[in-house]
Amino acid sequence: MNNKIRFRFRWIGFILVVFGMTMSACQEGGGNHLSSDLVSNPKSAQKNDKTGPVIQFDKTEYDFGNILQGEVVSYTFHFTNTGDAPLIITSVDKSCGCTASDFPRQPIDPGKTGSIKISYDSKGHQGFQSKALVVNANTNPSHTTLRVKALVKTPNDL
Repeated sequence: MNNKIRFRFRWIGFILVVFGMTMSACQEGGGNHLSSDLVSNPKSAQKNDKTGPVIQFDKTEYDFGNILQGEVVSYTFHFTNTGDAPLIITSVDKSCGCTASDFPRQPIDPGKTGSIKISYDSKGHQGFQSKALVVNANTNPSHTTLRVKALVKTPNDL
């Protein structure tokens, strides 16, 4: 036989093997089927009562109002761990180099409170400013956005 015919026989043999495997996998009663008993099983429908750490802020936005360009202003956001596991804040990401944060590095136990101090330096800014800071923690969801706003006025605006 020449190579062309051998190739065709191999190709046809391959197709038949794949077809046979497909048909045997599709047969009813074969394969790994899950029992529908899981749907009506009360144990599979139970909700896990554990929530893990939950960070609950008193407020997530603060408006400094009118400030003079060059002023550095601060606000402290207060929170409570309303979950059932220790809360760990891993970082506070800022959207601008003009903001800074100070946050607790130790775990906050369930029911306990903590605070995050945010500072905003208005040097070089003017007009309406809105800055976001993202608190990353071992919560679900893992991040919470805090926002500070201000209307920065220059000496010419006064």
